[in-house]
This record gives sequence, structure tokens and C-alpha cells, in this order.
Amino acid sequence: MRNKAHCVREGDFQQGIAGKKILLLSVPAGAGHTRVAEAIRACAAADYGDVKAIHLDAMAFATPRLRKVYTDFYLLLVKRMPGLWRHVYRLTDEAAPDGWINRLRRWIERRDCRLLAAEVAALAPDAIVCTHFQPAEILSRQIAAGALTCPVWVQVTDFDLHRMWIHPHIAGYFAANDEVAFRMREQGIPAQAIHVAGIPTMPAFSMPHDRAECARALGLDPALKTILLMGGGAGLGGLNRVADKLLAIPGDFQLIALAGKNAAELAALQRLAVRHPGRLAPQGFTDRVERLMACADLVVTKPGGATSAECLAMGLPMIVNAPIPGQEEHNANYLLEHGAALKASDLSTLEYRVRYLLGHPEQLQAMAQRARALGRPHAATQVLETVLYQCEQPREQTSEEAYG
Repeated sequence: MRNKAHCVREGDFQQGIAGKKILLLSVPAGAGHTRVAEAIRACAAADYGDVKAIHLDAMAFATPRLRKVYTDFYLLLVKRMPGLWRHVYRLTDEAAPDGWINRLRRWIERRDCRLLAAEVAALAPDAIVCTHFQPAEILSRQIAAGALTCPVWVQVTDFDLHRMWIHPHIAGYFAANDEVAFRMREQGIPAQAIHVAGIPTMPAFSMPHDRAECARALGLDPALKTILLMGGGAGLGGLNRVADKLLAIPGDFQLIALAGKNAAELAALQRLAVRHPGRLAPQGFTDRVERLMACADLVVTKPGGATSAECLAMGLPMIVNAPIPGQEEHNANYLLEHGAALKASDLSTLEYRVRYLLGHPEQLQAMAQRARALGRPHAATQVLETVLYQCEQPREQTSEEAYG
């Protein structure tokens, strides 16, 4: 078989994929699933102009009550009741596929997601990639019933594998790393259906950026050590408080604080910046995070799957904090075990970690090298090429065989 990493560059295959339609399905349970789907869509638009990639929010075709469960209720649990979410995560991971919990959940999904199947049928895609387990499970049942014939793929969006991502009748799975792939095989997924691609990031994270240009655009000195504090820093007590604590550390370094859509936090950071001229660059929402990362030597963030993948793609070491129980704890462990990150459980520990790394630049450099080695900036390309290649091949074994 031809090398899938290069096959779509060949003229005959490029002609074969012309006009193919790829449907990407995500769920806005946190931003990561959406960002990964958008990364694959953007890659298709940039590199495969003859392929039509469509990204839909699967919850837009569900009843309001189910949307609340998968989005609002999930966010409430992870933010306000993380201990309860840890229990739910473990319980659903250990539940038998045919146990009463999963039977009830599937019955609710059948009742509340009928419009999704109709929309998929109307679009008639050549292949589907799901970046959340929920649409994958619905489509798996559609295939079993003979109502859907196109291949469905699953892109896991964390350095972890929860049992709810595994379903029969799936054409293939994309794993973030070798450990996730191993755990997929342990769940009975055939080895040939598993592809270790990484977690897709937007094309901009695979491109070179001029640090000096990006820093000057923020009013910063490109020669100084720079820390990027992302919105996840709120887990340590609010961005403004964290930034104030870090800026009190002696030394020549500067700080970028990304507040996102939190207007109150941004205003507080702007007031703080007046007290630290030239050292703090507050930022609101941006779709050019890669330019902020291009200025940075270290990122302080929550270890979401997509955010972690973006940092690794840019070769940036991290200090991770406030991981969501379950998937983000696994992400943090992966980064820590491979030496690409340190962990701060509170503000005092964060200050110590930052002081240590500023005082030991060789350690910071070693972490950057490990981050770069883990990064998979071309994951989206690998996913697309694998899916498109299989569109031109006879249907291969799927995960159905794992269920006898």
C-alpha cells in the first residue's frame, strides 16, 4: 500500500479525491472538540481545495434538554462540582456497554437526536469524522441499522481514552499517542483500525512565526523571557490575581495574559498593566493564539487536550494547573511524565515553579525540547489523508469485529 502520508500529493490520487465531501461533527462540551474539528476543516480548505469539508455542531440537531446535558450540565459539573464529575467519569468508564446506564443513555439519544440522522442523510458525505463520542455513538447505531453506509471515523481529543469513545461499526480511530492506541487495542479495536496521528491543531500552529514581529505587535521586548498566562489560570484564583503575583517576582521577564471573552478580567488586567508598563500585555479574545505563543518561552494553562496539543506543536513547555478530573488529569500526567510540563496546585506553587525555571534556563530549554519532540503539528493533515485514502479503497475491517 502507498505511504498515506504522501499519497494525496500524487496526481492520480489528487484527481480521485476531487469532489469528496467530509463531514466533521463536534459537540461544544468545552472548546476542545470544536477546535479539533475546525482544525481538520481548515486543513482541508488550505491544502485540499477540491475536497469539501463541512463542520457541524451535533447538538444543533438535538432537543434542548439533551443539549443542556451535554453542554451546560457538563460545564456546571466540571467548574462547580469537580468531585462529582470525577465520580461520573469513572462510573461511565467502568459501566458495561450493555449495562442499564448505557441502555438508558442510548434510549434518550435515540429519542432526542433524530434530526441529526436526517441532516447527515441530506448532506450525503463520503466520510464522517467525529471529534466527540456522542455523534459517533448515534451514527454507529445508524450503520448497524443499515441507515448509513459511509465510513465514520473517531478522533479522540485527549491523551486519554474513556470507554464511551469506543463503538462498533467505526471505520477507524485516531489516537493522540501510542498509549491511547494501546488502550484502544485493549478495548478490542483491531490494530489496523487505529492511527496514531496526534490531536489536530490549526494549520497556523505548524508554520514558522517571527518572534520579534509578534512581540513588538504586543508592545513587548522580544529579547526578554516571556510567560503566556492563558484563561485556564483562573483555576488558581483569577487571571488578575495570578498576573499580579507573577509580576512581583524579581527578574527580567514579561507576561502576556489572555482573558478571552471575560471582559471584567480583561479590564482588571489592563489596570494592572498601567502599574507595570512594558511588562504586561493583556489580551482579550483572539483567533491568533499562535502569535501569542510565538512570543512565549513558557505557558501557564489548564491541560485541555487541544490547548496541550497547540503548545506541543509550538514546542512550548507548560506549567499546568486546575485540571478537570478525568481526561485533563490524564493529559497533565502525560505532559509531566514526558518532561514537557510542571504542575502547580496553588498560587504559591506556581510562583515557586516560575522562579525555579527563570533561575534555571537550561531546565526550561530542556522542557522546550521535550515539548517539541512530543508535538504533532501535522496531525490534521494525517487525519485527512488517511480518511481520503480510505474513501478510495475497498471497505476494510472496522471495530465491529471487536464486539463479536
